[in-house]
Amino acid sequence: ESCWTGLFCPCVLFGRNIQALREDIPWTTPCTCHAVCVEGGIALAILTAIFHGVDPDTSVLIGEGLVFGWWLCSIYTGNFRLQLQRRYHLENSPCPPGIVHCCFPWCANCQEHRERKGRLAESSVVPMTIINPPPLQEMSMVENNAPTSDNEASKAEHDDVEVIPL
Repeated sequence: ESCWTGLFCPCVLFGRNIQALREDIPWTTPCTCHAVCVEGGIALAILTAIFHGVDPDTSVLIGEGLVFGWWLCSIYTGNFRLQLQRRYHLENSPCPPGIVHCCFPWCANCQEHRERKGRLAESSVVPMTIINPPPLQEMSMVENNAPTSDNEASKAEHDDVEVIPL
């Protein structure tokens, strides 16, 4: 599921990852940002390469805009990758999160989706054990029984005997 979505609609997978990470953001907002910056940039680069009639100065400006947009989007997406790593205590890859999203955005989205699904599945299955402490108990030497005979009355008077272990 995540591989096909990440390959053909990476913006949708990125939006779902962000929505699961931060519930206050709907999936459509990051999806739109990703679609405009990454997929829109790829489409613009392909169109610029196909139509040779574009002025060279204009194509340089388009190329600079694409590089800047790609870089800006990789910082935006890398920030959420960093939040995911912090939340689930994941190890960082050899590259910073922004570089991972800049060079391999499809792989990064799929990896984040699988980690998120795996971590949520592990945390939702954990059984809870409820442990109640025992009730509070008090120890005392005083008894509530009243002596019934004279012999027991004399024993009750001498109850202050102290026992010392050897």
